[in-house]
Amino acid sequence: MTHLDSELKQLRIDLLDMFELVLSQLDKSKEALVNLDKDLAREVLVNEKRVNSFELQIDRDCENIIALFNPVAVDLRFLLAVLKINSNLERVGDIAESVCQFVMNFKLEPEKKLLEASRLLEMFDVSKEILKTVKDAFELEDTKLARSVFTQDETLDEININAHTIIADYILNNNDRINQSLYTLSMIRKLERVGDQCKNIAEEIIFYIEAKVLKHKSFQQKQETK
Repeated sequence: MTHLDSELKQLRIDLLDMFELVLSQLDKSKEALVNLDKDLAREVLVNEKRVNSFELQIDRDCENIIALFNPVAVDLRFLLAVLKINSNLERVGDIAESVCQFVMNFKLEPEKKLLEASRLLEMFDVSKEILKTVKDAFELEDTKLARSVFTQDETLDEININAHTIIADYILNNNDRINQSLYTLSMIRKLERVGDQCKNIAEEIIFYIEAKVLKHKSFQQKQETK
């Protein structure tokens, strides 16, 4: 194994660790919301600093490898993809942090009726599943798995589109829960962006493995580009 290969291998390990850290942040933000656990919410807020530090470390490592080894072809595509995936993961971490900021402002436990009607908890589960999918696609270098994300994201889009009407109806019948309802709508808007970040990651995986740029293509074009 060359020195470059060794550096790329370690970089892959580090990015997979970043995936795990961000997945953990999403998990904890959901648990903090469901149980109105403000201590757990604070833990997520503190851990966001770890996410940010990890992002900076991976960015520096990529830049150093490019400067020292002048990689080409698939190695260069890998490094460029890691830089962008790393940024997308940091943004997912920001979303988990935002959810916990809302949790800190809650004065009453989230009402189950509201969580079920808004499908907020389903959004958490789908977001986590999509993030796991792109992590596996990266680890296995599986572009078919990466492409499946474009379909998975449709559920998040659907919940987001319907959220405004559902929350408005809920507020009409529950005037004492206006703030919580608006926080719920904001969290739905935030979680919808997890799908967008994961689609960006999927595109970078396909770029790295197949040397195909999918950015700005339609959903159908992305599915057909094989």
